Amino acid sequence: MTKSLEMMTNEELAVSYTKGDNAAFDLLLDRVKGDVFSYILVVVHSKELAEDIFQDTFIKIIMNLQEGRYTDNGKFVSWAIRIAHNAILDVFRKQKSQNIFDPNYGDDMTRFSQSVFDNSKEQFIISKQVLKDAKNLMMQLPEPQREVVYMRCFQDISFKEIAEITGVSINTALGRMRYGIINMRKMAKQHNVSLDM
Repeated sequence: MTKSLEMMTNEELAVSYTKGDNAAFDLLLDRVKGDVFSYILVVVHSKELAEDIFQDTFIKIIMNLQEGRYTDNGKFVSWAIRIAHNAILDVFRKQKSQNIFDPNYGDDMTRFSQSVFDNSKEQFIISKQVLKDAKNLMMQLPEPQREVVYMRCFQDISFKEIAEITGVSINTALGRMRYGIINMRKMAKQHNVSLDM
């Protein structure tokens, strides 16, 4: 007896699509588009640009699936976000080469480790208002910090996966998270917003 599409995991849908089931991809796209688009929008801060990158990302996802480059490891969303991240970097590189945009990546944070990261995730998920305030503050962070804070706190992606997606070391991801939290706390203090339990 075969599973209905609705009962399949994202990973099973991806594999089913590679075997020719287009309906499987339609359902897969419907399930993951929110996470992927939200991630892109948080990083690029432009709905129009995010929509372009989103379309490019799904073209790349389709090509990778059709070319057999996806292996079912139980993390389809992380795999899709990694493709989105690379698509964003391609746009940043193109804009930078045209002197339009400088993503301002700073890798001087690599010296920080897990010990300096206090468990701030819970501080964001206290109430709807705190969550809204935290998102507003997060959107004001520099792009590398905003990207890590969003993936960790709002998409619950592990630091190991964040490091793989963004192509940096775990210490760099931790450092960006740490600086992001510090900056968000400074902004919260300036605007008299509480992020504490």
